Amino acid sequence: MPRISVHDFYDHVLSHYGDTAEGLHYQSASSQQTRFRVLRELLPEDLSGLTLADLGCGFGDFLLYLQEHDEEPGAYIGIDLHERMVEVARERTGAEIRQADVLSDPLPPADWYVCSGALNNLTLEETREAVGRCYAAAGTGFAFNLLHGKDNSQTFNYRQPAEVEAWAAELGAEVTIVDGYLHRDFSAALVKPGA
Repeated sequence: MPRISVHDFYDHVLSHYGDTAEGLHYQSASSQQTRFRVLRELLPEDLSGLTLADLGCGFGDFLLYLQEHDEEPGAYIGIDLHERMVEVARERTGAEIRQADVLSDPLPPADWYVCSGALNNLTLEETREAVGRCYAAAGTGFAFNLLHGKDNSQTFNYRQPAEVEAWAAELGAEVTIVDGYLHRDFSAALVKPGA
């Protein structure tokens, strides 16, 4: 079980902040954009021929970010657990948005998986399982971010880059870590060898 009820957690912040970056529990739209920029840098230069699956897509903001920078993928699949987010993402993007749980539901195949913020309420084992499942569903790789620190919160999931490097070794993945762009945040890309 996640350390908190994801539905209750997001129902609470959505009721206070609405359909905004803060409603997704980002500190601000600026911090959300910074995380998106780093994740984009971890993806291939040309996205136009790729299928991109966005785990925890929220309101579809990463797709909108890519569109604003003229970098729309060939195909996009948004995936989120929360009904309201799925509804808003469908309305805002017109893209394929699926309601699913990364820990229990089948994941669609895609060239790349990406995830910004959606791993932050999971336990250690759930995070490891989610990373493994997304990496397995991806033809090429999985780029994601995590909170950086000691895992002593009752709400949030804090990890260390060395843990992600160990997971990559277990999966046989090549790993790139990016740190230092925001306080207590880091990003990683796990890529299949030879991809």
